[in-house]
Amino acid sequence: MPRLARHFQALPPYPLTDVPGIKRELLAKGVDVIDLGTGDADLAPPPAAVQALREAALDPANSRYPFQLGLVEFREEIARWMQGRFGVAVDPMREVLPLIGSKEGIFHLPFAFLERGDVTIMPDPGYQAYLGGTVLAGGEAHLVPLRPENDFLVPLDELPAEVVKRARILYLNYPNNPTAAIAPRDYLERTVEFCHEHDVILAYDNAYSEIAFDGYVPPSILEIPGAREVAIEFHSISKTYNMTGWRAGWAVGEPQLIAALQRVKTFADTGVPFSIQHAGAAALRSHAEWVPGNVATFQARRDAAVETLRAAGFDVPNPAATMYLWVPLPEGVESEQWARRLLLEQGVSVLPGKSLGRGGEGFFRIALTTSEERIREAAGRIARMLDTAAV
Repeated sequence: MPRLARHFQALPPYPLTDVPGIKRELLAKGVDVIDLGTGDADLAPPPAAVQALREAALDPANSRYPFQLGLVEFREEIARWMQGRFGVAVDPMREVLPLIGSKEGIFHLPFAFLERGDVTIMPDPGYQAYLGGTVLAGGEAHLVPLRPENDFLVPLDELPAEVVKRARILYLNYPNNPTAAIAPRDYLERTVEFCHEHDVILAYDNAYSEIAFDGYVPPSILEIPGAREVAIEFHSISKTYNMTGWRAGWAVGEPQLIAALQRVKTFADTGVPFSIQHAGAAALRSHAEWVPGNVATFQARRDAAVETLRAAGFDVPNPAATMYLWVPLPEGVESEQWARRLLLEQGVSVLPGKSLGRGGEGFFRIALTTSEERIREAAGRIARMLDTAAV
């Protein structure tokens, strides 16, 4: 067996890798399994996107390599959407880059900017693509615990001076996965100032910008004065439009950042399939009439989960955004062991906080990815585990 590279061996196990096998075994035994672990909604995509995919697939021209240029119509639709949604004007050819889902762009960014010894600052817990891209690009990850006392914000003023000196990229994600936290505008303003002062790239993961409740409207980082010079923002078709398996998203931002990411991608892939880009453009065009109903479904599920869990004794916040609840466990309870017991004993799959980083210990994440009825049933089963959590 060839020797594995040191940076490869430094990667932690990816979350949930053994859970599908456990669920299969339970289902084979007739167990009624409720999956609240993966952020993969059971809802249908916009009909317009499905129709666009159907029509595009019949055109042989859409079976050819898209390369990084891709479908100009998709780029132009992204630019129109950014203008209409955020009031942010972008050049569709120089400041937009289609991605095979936002994950791959987030992962590939460090390959353009990190030298050995360079540091990426990232939230802990956080999306594992931040860590994976940093480690495999040869950089060092500085994980910052997200704690309730900081409103689950990365406390930039508490970062060690040596870390800041070597930092090249700061990953932020608000609305946040997994904590469902949101970032006040003044925090974003301070973050942009920090990145200017220390010559740090702000990689802003905005995958949940459209799943927000109770009148909250998440911003683009590019709305913040000065962000255009330091920031690259990532968006996803996956969560907003229930199209996780379609793999489409985009990066938007400063032209040099976009050009660098595009150059990395030319060595890694040949672009988003044309048919998927046609579907993505159709999804964006359907935003105004389709997304509000989809968000209302998530809000009803949020309300059902919060109500049931609070009645059972859990201290659950009512999040203003995302498709998640971040639920604290009783003090001293180890999240991975408890989540495994929950699956085996109650047939409910949740994401243990520790699986997204040591900073997530003491919490578990619920994804609002099934019906209100099933969420209430799952919450009831979770409640039955509360009294035995420390056993």
